[in-house]
Amino acid sequence: MKRLILSCPVLLIMLAGTGLVHAQARPLPSADLQNIYDRLLKQIDRIPIYDNHSHTTFPDDSDMDAMASPPDESIVMRLRDSNPEFATAAKALFGYPYDDFKPEHAKWLIDKKKAAEAAGRTAYWDSILDKMNIETCLANRVALAPYLDPKRFHWVFFVDSFLFPFDNHNLIAKNGDMAVYIPLQERVLQRYMKQENVNGLPANLAGYEAFIRQMLADNQKKGGVAMKFEAAYFRSLYFRDPPREKAEAVYGQFRAGGVPSEEDYRTFQDYVFRVLIDQAGKLKLPVHFHSAVGIGDYFSLRNGNPLNLENVLRDPRYSNVKFVLIHGGYPYTLDMIWLTAAKNVYTDSSLMGYYVYPSELKNILKQWISLFPEKIMFGSDAFPFNDAVGAEETFWLAARSARTAVAAALAELVAEGAFTEEKALEMAHLYLHDNAAKLYGDMK
Repeated sequence: MKRLILSCPVLLIMLAGTGLVHAQARPLPSADLQNIYDRLLKQIDRIPIYDNHSHTTFPDDSDMDAMASPPDESIVMRLRDSNPEFATAAKALFGYPYDDFKPEHAKWLIDKKKAAEAAGRTAYWDSILDKMNIETCLANRVALAPYLDPKRFHWVFFVDSFLFPFDNHNLIAKNGDMAVYIPLQERVLQRYMKQENVNGLPANLAGYEAFIRQMLADNQKKGGVAMKFEAAYFRSLYFRDPPREKAEAVYGQFRAGGVPSEEDYRTFQDYVFRVLIDQAGKLKLPVHFHSAVGIGDYFSLRNGNPLNLENVLRDPRYSNVKFVLIHGGYPYTLDMIWLTAAKNVYTDSSLMGYYVYPSELKNILKQWISLFPEKIMFGSDAFPFNDAVGAEETFWLAARSARTAVAAALAELVAEGAFTEEKALEMAHLYLHDNAAKLYGDMK
């Protein structure tokens, strides 16, 4: 005890020498906030982006997703054609000569995009990335399109279809959303079976498992860098851990026909889900989950809550699997960042960059950066909402929102004394580029 007391003055002198004794974050920013923001944004605009999540495509490309939007879905205010930001985006990307998207004006833009699609060259989408200083982009697609440069666009493929091999009439009849979604899953499964030269469902569960494992390995060889679940649209993200014999019994009973009960189908899906996760670990293939609000009239926020995945994310059997919970779990963003406390769990800000305005995105990013800055990534969720408002404009809106929001979040933290501007720029690099580049092995 005497030794400890005598050493305290020495420790205080050492801390004073480093300046740490005076370090104390404040609850309110200093008066220099605007100048800090301006300086940071100037530097942040120069950071090349690694986009963790997009659906880069032309509007009529059916391979853009393994799903489609139900008719007459509700659209948030910022994604409506009336949002003047889209005209600003079109001006920045194409020199659009109008200030609105009236049909007679939008035709100018649509014709330009149709001509690019007809040309079919990779230079078009490369140029879109270049204009926004996006270096690399993950493209969520059924198959990578020939008009996307694989050096710039890395493929993320879908795996939900493996959960629906039986008669799905009961699911299709459940509601209007399922009537759209489930037939598309059936088509993707048939496409995968054709790709693997599988004629009909294998005779037993072991054969089906072998088909799944081979399909994942082959898609990885074709350039797939991750696999993705959109399961939150179909069911709860809570996956149980049933014994294999129960799944085997369900498969044996319904492989050749018959409609499984909801409980039987769920037991089978829960088991197959674990097969997919296990194979992802063996292939070192990151696993993406839709984990946020979704489209359609029947999407369940409760089922899509990322906390439903906690029993999987914390399962020591999957400690070697990299899980990426896309869309930040919005609106459960605080729950999400605490899930990333696990060493193998990451999240991104995709969808939020155009659902909410930068002022709200700033608040979310500030909280995330304050907790686990090494686990967060930028994602655009660029998607063509119609012929005029395409993936190009949503790319621009998401990227500009993210750059300004992260600059504002970091400026507040600097002005509150949390860290220096130099440290803030390190954080910006992590979010916009480095975390994703490291995760997918592209760090230069």
